[in-house]
Amino acid sequence: MGSLRWTILATALLVVTVLGITLGETAMPLAEIWKGLRGEEGPAALTVRFLRAPRVLTALGAGACLGLSGALFQRLLRNPLASPDLMGFAPGAGLAMMITLAFGITLPPPLVSATGGVLAALSVAILAHRRDEGLAPLRLVLVGLGFGFTCSALAAFLMLTLPGPLALEAQRWLSGSLAARGWGHVAQIWLPGLILILLLVLQVRALSLLDLGDDLAQSLGLRAGRARMWLAATGVGLMAAGVAVAGPVAFVPLMAGPLGAAITGARRIGPALLAAALTGALITCGADLVARAAVPGVGLPLGLLTGLLGAPYLLWRLSLEIERGGL
Repeated sequence: MGSLRWTILATALLVVTVLGITLGETAMPLAEIWKGLRGEEGPAALTVRFLRAPRVLTALGAGACLGLSGALFQRLLRNPLASPDLMGFAPGAGLAMMITLAFGITLPPPLVSATGGVLAALSVAILAHRRDEGLAPLRLVLVGLGFGFTCSALAAFLMLTLPGPLALEAQRWLSGSLAARGWGHVAQIWLPGLILILLLVLQVRALSLLDLGDDLAQSLGLRAGRARMWLAATGVGLMAAGVAVAGPVAFVPLMAGPLGAAITGARRIGPALLAAALTGALITCGADLVARAAVPGVGLPLGLLTGLLGAPYLLWRLSLEIERGGL
């Protein structure tokens, strides 16, 4: 039964990937797409190689990184609402990108996004810390929500200072967008993404020990504080990599982990993280496909579709937490 669930998830991801390359303003047969991917000349070559394939690969990489980031923080803080988009980290990364645009600062987007995410995480941690309780997960989420709204408001204000065409592009990016993505964006997400995923694989044992509780983890030889710091840094890095190429896409980090576990039945940390990565890629690529095809001739923002999916999910999770006494 477990292998069947994994097969269903992998098949759904493959179908969405193929449809993402096949469908668009002009539908193309698979034979023409295959020729385009192989580099042969033909009507599909330009569209597939330079428009659709880079966009789909960027969506897959960004979704996987965002899904992993959300699942990692949810495990680390033992709270299903502990997600970088809800805790203000992703809006902080988005605000950093807007600052560079507004003041004409030229820096690599991944560096800007990572810096904004780290500063947002530190700010939320400082604001949520209490001497007697430390960093309570629920307080961290609530403070992060307020901090995220503040960052989004500041980003919107900075957008008003930009000239028309640049403001329009900034608005599209803040909403979450994969329009006009090229092979440079593919490299921008996959190279740091693979490095961060490798770092996370090396830390799975530490995350498993922390899942048992800090006291037991330390008795088994783990330095709990240091391990949490490195895991949190990896999570922020994964989030920043996704935001740098797709914008602060809402709700993908929140949904990917729980939905991936529900689809595959994964309970152990390693398989659960893999399921989150695949589900994040599926949600992002599927939402981008619908955003392109929903209204002919009009490309909807990616964040609009993930918001329509994520808002009901968030309300449902909140009602569950209230019933369980978690809020």
